[in-house]
Amino acid sequence: MYPSPNPNVRLFEITYWSDGFRVKGLLAEPIADGKYEGIIYLRGGIQHVGMVRPSRIAQFASQGFVVFAPYYRGNRGGEGKDEFGGDDRLDAMNAVDVLKQNPRCISSRIHLFAFSRGGIMALWTAILREDITSVVTWSGVSDVIFTYKERKDMRKMMKRVIGGTPNTNPDEYRRRNALSRISELNAPVLIIHGMQDEHVSIDQAKLLESALFENGKVYETRYFPNFMHYIPPAQNIQIVRNLCDWMRRQ
Repeated sequence: MYPSPNPNVRLFEITYWSDGFRVKGLLAEPIADGKYEGIIYLRGGIQHVGMVRPSRIAQFASQGFVVFAPYYRGNRGGEGKDEFGGDDRLDAMNAVDVLKQNPRCISSRIHLFAFSRGGIMALWTAILREDITSVVTWSGVSDVIFTYKERKDMRKMMKRVIGGTPNTNPDEYRRRNALSRISELNAPVLIIHGMQDEHVSIDQAKLLESALFENGKVYETRYFPNFMHYIPPAQNIQIVRNLCDWMRRQ
């Protein structure tokens, strides 16, 4: 068990198998009896930056969901190395099976919620699995090459983790590009993005929107002209409520 910031939500830290590695994540479920739809919460950042926050996971669970947030391999004592959208995408895929095994979860109703870097993890999960009910990507990364170009402060990390630049190691960057296989994604998608975002630009949302449109996919967009990467608490709470309602309608 893990200390919960919400008296109505129970938290557990889970260790699960993924691609031969022991990977960790945080599970949240409402204390009230009943069965609930599930959310895989796909965090942003890498290593300690953007780590899963218990209060955030509990917030989603308090909306009436069982929520599982993988830390990704190589984080918080998990085996392997975080690859920023490489083989660690399997940690997101396998997290779906962890959630399906939870007796409180309605296994036929699993949604993906992604923030920032989690965007590429969610897209790959929805592409590679056929049992995803819906996808919400909030300030999500859609193209890692675009991230390399727009985030000069992240280039050193990306060269180290991915093994070079888009010019010196193009295959590894292409391997992370889910947009090239968006035709295989069948779940409805909700794109949420602040138009003043300086961490993940609105252009990333537009790239995803264009790919979904060109492939005839079902999607909605909610762009906020005055918001940045992190949205103020009051508006944030309302957006979470709205997106949870959207999930239930799918």
